[in-house]
Amino acid sequence: MNLIEQFILFLVSLVANTFSALSGGGAGLIQFPVLIFLGLSFGVALATHKVASVALGIGAVLRYLRTSQLERHFVLLMLLAGVPGVILGGSLILLVPDRWAEIALGLLTGGLGVYSILKKQLGQHYIPIHRDYAGYWLGGLVMFFLGFLNGSLTSGTGLFVTIWLVSWFGMDYQRAVAYTLTMVGLFWNGSGAITLGILGDIRWEWLPALLLGSLIGGYLGSHLALKHGNRWIKRAFEIVTLLISVKLIWG
Repeated sequence: MNLIEQFILFLVSLVANTFSALSGGGAGLIQFPVLIFLGLSFGVALATHKVASVALGIGAVLRYLRTSQLERHFVLLMLLAGVPGVILGGSLILLVPDRWAEIALGLLTGGLGVYSILKKQLGQHYIPIHRDYAGYWLGGLVMFFLGFLNGSLTSGTGLFVTIWLVSWFGMDYQRAVAYTLTMVGLFWNGSGAITLGILGDIRWEWLPALLLGSLIGGYLGSHLALKHGNRWIKRAFEIVTLLISVKLIWG
Protein backbone atom coordinates (compact mmCIF):
# COMPACT_ATOMS: atom_id res chain seq x y z
CA MET A 1 0.00 0.00 0.00
CA ASN A 2 1.13 3.57 -0.63
CA LEU A 3 1.40 6.20 2.10
CA ILE A 4 -2.01 7.74 1.36
CA GLU A 5 -3.75 4.39 1.73
CA GLN A 6 -1.83 3.67 4.94
CA PHE A 7 -2.91 7.08 6.30
CA ILE A 8 -6.56 6.35 5.43
CA LEU A 9 -6.31 3.02 7.26
CA PHE A 10 -4.78 4.77 10.28
CA LEU A 11 -7.61 7.35 10.44
CA VAL A 12 -10.28 4.67 10.05
CA SER A 13 -8.71 2.57 12.79
CA LEU A 14 -8.27 5.58 15.10
CA VAL A 15 -11.93 6.66 14.82
CA ALA A 16 -13.31 3.12 15.05
CA ASN A 17 -11.28 2.15 18.10
CA THR A 18 -11.82 5.43 19.95
CA PHE A 19 -15.58 4.92 19.76
CA SER A 20 -15.16 1.25 20.63
CA ALA A 21 -13.12 2.03 23.75
CA LEU A 22 -15.67 4.64 24.85
CA SER A 23 -18.77 2.51 24.30
CA GLY A 24 -17.42 -0.95 25.15
CA GLY A 25 -17.21 -2.47 21.67
CA GLY A 26 -18.05 -1.97 18.01
CA ALA A 27 -14.74 -1.22 16.28
CA GLY A 28 -15.70 -3.60 13.47
CA LEU A 29 -18.63 -1.36 12.53
CA ILE A 30 -16.23 0.93 10.68
CA GLN A 31 -12.94 -0.91 10.38
CA PHE A 32 -14.05 -4.30 9.01
CA PRO A 33 -16.20 -3.00 6.08
CA VAL A 34 -13.38 -0.66 5.05
CA LEU A 35 -10.97 -3.59 4.80
CA ILE A 36 -13.41 -5.39 2.49
CA PHE A 37 -14.02 -2.19 0.48
CA LEU A 38 -10.26 -1.87 -0.05
CA GLY A 39 -10.17 -5.31 -1.62
CA LEU A 40 -9.75 -8.00 1.06
CA SER A 41 -11.93 -11.11 1.06
CA PHE A 42 -14.18 -11.77 4.08
CA GLY A 43 -11.82 -14.30 5.69
CA VAL A 44 -8.64 -12.25 5.18
CA ALA A 45 -10.37 -9.05 6.36
CA LEU A 46 -11.67 -10.82 9.48
CA ALA A 47 -8.24 -12.23 10.39
CA THR A 48 -6.52 -8.88 9.75
CA HIS A 49 -9.15 -7.02 11.78
CA LYS A 50 -8.75 -9.43 14.70
CA VAL A 51 -4.99 -8.89 14.83
CA ALA A 52 -5.41 -5.12 14.72
CA SER A 53 -8.05 -5.26 17.47
CA VAL A 54 -5.48 -6.69 19.90
CA ALA A 55 -3.82 -3.27 19.92
CA LEU A 56 -7.13 -1.80 21.14
CA GLY A 57 -6.82 -3.99 24.23
CA ILE A 58 -3.20 -2.95 24.73
CA GLY A 59 -4.11 0.74 24.49
CA ALA A 60 -6.93 0.27 26.98
CA VAL A 61 -4.71 -1.65 29.40
CA LEU A 62 -2.13 1.15 29.31
CA ARG A 63 -4.83 3.64 30.39
CA TYR A 64 -6.67 1.45 32.90
CA LEU A 65 -3.51 0.29 34.69
CA ARG A 66 -3.47 3.57 36.60
CA THR A 67 -7.04 3.14 37.87
CA SER A 68 -7.42 -0.65 37.87
CA GLN A 69 -10.64 -1.97 39.40
CA LEU A 70 -10.40 -5.43 37.84
CA GLU A 71 -11.18 -8.32 40.19
CA ARG A 72 -9.20 -11.53 39.85
CA HIS A 73 -12.21 -13.88 39.81
CA PHE A 74 -13.83 -11.98 36.93
CA VAL A 75 -10.57 -12.00 34.98
CA LEU A 76 -10.34 -15.78 35.40
CA LEU A 77 -14.02 -16.23 34.51
CA MET A 78 -13.66 -14.32 31.26
CA LEU A 79 -10.47 -16.18 30.34
CA LEU A 80 -11.60 -19.72 31.18
CA ALA A 81 -15.12 -19.35 29.75
CA GLY A 82 -14.55 -16.95 26.88
CA VAL A 83 -11.30 -17.99 25.21
CA PRO A 84 -12.44 -21.58 24.36
CA GLY A 85 -15.57 -20.07 22.78
CA VAL A 86 -13.46 -17.67 20.73
CA ILE A 87 -11.27 -20.49 19.42
CA LEU A 88 -14.31 -22.62 18.54
CA GLY A 89 -16.04 -19.72 16.78
CA GLY A 90 -12.91 -18.78 14.86
CA SER A 91 -12.46 -22.39 13.74
CA LEU A 92 -16.00 -22.65 12.34
CA ILE A 93 -16.70 -19.23 10.80
CA LEU A 94 -14.57 -19.81 7.69
CA LEU A 95 -16.69 -22.87 6.85
CA VAL A 96 -20.18 -21.31 6.88
CA PRO A 97 -22.06 -18.48 5.08
CA ASP A 98 -22.31 -15.37 7.24
CA ARG A 99 -25.34 -13.39 5.95
CA TRP A 100 -28.05 -14.93 8.14
CA ALA A 101 -25.78 -14.79 11.16
CA GLU A 102 -25.16 -11.08 10.51
CA ILE A 103 -28.92 -10.34 10.31
CA ALA A 104 -29.58 -12.21 13.56
CA LEU A 105 -26.68 -10.42 15.25
CA GLY A 106 -27.96 -7.09 13.95
CA LEU A 107 -31.39 -7.67 15.49
CA LEU A 108 -29.87 -8.72 18.80
CA THR A 109 -27.46 -5.77 18.84
CA GLY A 110 -30.26 -3.30 18.13
CA GLY A 111 -32.21 -4.89 20.96
CA LEU A 112 -29.32 -4.13 23.32
CA GLY A 113 -29.46 -0.45 22.43
CA VAL A 114 -33.23 -0.24 22.85
CA TYR A 115 -33.00 -2.09 26.18
CA SER A 116 -30.38 0.36 27.46
CA ILE A 117 -32.46 3.35 26.32
CA LEU A 118 -35.57 2.06 28.12
CA LYS A 119 -33.64 1.29 31.33
CA LYS A 120 -32.74 4.83 32.37
CA GLN A 121 -30.57 3.85 35.36
CA LEU A 122 -28.95 0.80 33.76
CA GLY A 123 -25.23 0.73 34.48
CA GLN A 124 -25.18 4.05 36.31
CA HIS A 125 -24.29 2.52 39.68
CA TYR A 126 -22.23 -0.44 40.86
CA ILE A 127 -24.61 -2.87 42.62
CA PRO A 128 -23.03 -6.36 42.78
CA ILE A 129 -25.47 -9.23 42.17
CA HIS A 130 -25.31 -12.94 41.21
CA ARG A 131 -21.98 -13.45 42.96
CA ASP A 132 -22.85 -16.94 44.19
CA TYR A 133 -21.89 -20.34 42.72
CA ALA A 134 -24.93 -20.58 40.42
CA GLY A 135 -24.53 -16.97 39.30
CA TYR A 136 -20.92 -17.51 38.23
CA TRP A 137 -21.77 -20.75 36.40
CA LEU A 138 -24.56 -19.17 34.37
CA GLY A 139 -22.43 -16.10 33.81
CA GLY A 140 -19.61 -18.32 32.54
CA LEU A 141 -21.88 -20.23 30.16
CA VAL A 142 -23.07 -16.98 28.60
CA MET A 143 -19.44 -15.80 28.41
CA PHE A 144 -18.59 -18.97 26.45
CA PHE A 145 -21.40 -18.22 23.98
CA LEU A 146 -20.28 -14.59 23.68
CA GLY A 147 -16.73 -15.83 23.08
CA PHE A 148 -18.07 -18.00 20.26
CA LEU A 149 -19.74 -14.94 18.72
CA ASN A 150 -16.55 -12.93 19.16
CA GLY A 151 -14.52 -15.56 17.31
CA SER A 152 -17.00 -16.01 14.48
CA LEU A 153 -18.54 -12.58 13.81
CA THR A 154 -17.12 -9.17 13.12
CA SER A 155 -19.06 -6.34 14.73
CA GLY A 156 -20.37 -5.54 18.15
CA THR A 157 -19.73 -8.68 20.18
CA GLY A 158 -17.83 -6.70 22.80
CA LEU A 159 -21.05 -4.77 23.36
CA PHE A 160 -22.77 -8.01 24.37
CA VAL A 161 -20.08 -8.62 26.99
CA THR A 162 -20.49 -5.08 28.32
CA ILE A 163 -24.26 -5.34 28.67
CA TRP A 164 -24.00 -8.84 30.22
CA LEU A 165 -21.60 -7.60 32.89
CA VAL A 166 -23.94 -4.68 33.61
CA SER A 167 -27.24 -6.56 33.64
CA TRP A 168 -26.21 -9.90 35.19
CA PHE A 169 -23.40 -8.96 37.57
CA GLY A 170 -24.62 -5.45 38.44
CA MET A 171 -21.58 -3.53 37.22
CA ASP A 172 -21.74 0.09 36.18
CA TYR A 173 -20.85 0.90 32.57
CA GLN A 174 -17.42 2.26 33.38
CA ARG A 175 -16.34 -0.88 35.23
CA ALA A 176 -17.90 -3.21 32.59
CA VAL A 177 -16.16 -1.38 29.73
CA ALA A 178 -12.83 -1.77 31.54
CA TYR A 179 -13.32 -5.56 31.60
CA THR A 180 -14.49 -5.67 27.98
CA LEU A 181 -11.59 -3.65 26.62
CA THR A 182 -8.87 -5.44 28.56
CA MET A 183 -10.15 -9.03 28.48
CA VAL A 184 -12.02 -9.08 25.15
CA GLY A 185 -9.78 -6.59 23.38
CA LEU A 186 -6.54 -8.23 24.43
CA PHE A 187 -7.11 -11.90 25.25
CA TRP A 188 -10.26 -12.85 23.30
CA ASN A 189 -9.23 -11.00 20.16
CA GLY A 190 -5.68 -12.32 20.55
CA SER A 191 -6.98 -15.89 20.65
CA GLY A 192 -9.20 -15.21 17.63
CA ALA A 193 -6.32 -13.65 15.71
CA ILE A 194 -4.10 -16.69 16.34
CA THR A 195 -6.87 -19.11 15.33
CA LEU A 196 -7.76 -17.23 12.15
CA GLY A 197 -4.08 -16.68 11.36
CA ILE A 198 -3.46 -20.43 11.48
CA LEU A 199 -6.56 -21.37 9.48
CA GLY A 200 -6.69 -18.38 7.13
CA ASP A 201 -4.55 -15.49 5.87
CA ILE A 202 -3.54 -12.14 7.32
CA ARG A 203 -2.61 -9.09 5.22
CA TRP A 204 0.50 -8.20 7.21
CA GLU A 205 1.48 -5.12 5.18
CA TRP A 206 -1.80 -3.43 6.21
CA LEU A 207 -1.23 -3.94 9.91
CA PRO A 208 1.19 -1.11 10.87
CA ALA A 209 -1.42 1.61 10.25
CA LEU A 210 -4.23 -0.46 11.76
CA LEU A 211 -2.24 -1.34 14.86
CA LEU A 212 -1.16 2.25 15.47
CA GLY A 213 -4.73 3.54 15.10
CA SER A 214 -6.07 0.79 17.38
CA LEU A 215 -3.44 1.46 20.05
CA ILE A 216 -4.00 5.23 20.14
CA GLY A 217 -7.78 4.86 19.81
CA GLY A 218 -7.90 2.33 22.65
CA TYR A 219 -6.00 4.68 24.95
CA LEU A 220 -7.96 7.78 23.91
CA GLY A 221 -11.39 6.14 24.20
CA SER A 222 -10.52 4.68 27.61
CA HIS A 223 -9.37 8.11 28.78
CA LEU A 224 -12.68 9.65 27.67
CA ALA A 225 -14.62 6.87 29.42
CA LEU A 226 -12.79 7.44 32.70
CA LYS A 227 -13.06 11.22 32.41
CA HIS A 228 -16.76 11.53 31.55
CA GLY A 229 -18.22 8.54 33.42
CA ASN A 230 -21.22 6.26 33.13
CA ARG A 231 -23.73 8.60 31.49
CA TRP A 232 -21.48 9.35 28.53
CA ILE A 233 -20.60 5.66 28.17
CA LYS A 234 -24.29 4.70 28.26
CA ARG A 235 -25.14 7.15 25.47
CA ALA A 236 -22.17 6.03 23.37
CA PHE A 237 -23.17 2.39 23.91
CA GLU A 238 -26.72 3.08 22.71
CA ILE A 239 -25.59 4.99 19.61
CA VAL A 240 -23.02 2.35 18.60
CA THR A 241 -25.41 -0.59 19.11
CA LEU A 242 -28.11 0.99 16.95
CA LEU A 243 -25.62 1.91 14.20
CA ILE A 244 -24.19 -1.61 14.19
CA SER A 245 -27.71 -3.05 14.03
CA VAL A 246 -28.53 -1.02 10.92
CA LYS A 247 -25.20 -1.89 9.30
CA LEU A 248 -25.54 -5.63 9.90
CA ILE A 249 -29.19 -5.92 8.81
CA TRP A 250 -28.86 -3.83 5.66
CA GLY A 251 -25.33 -5.00 4.83
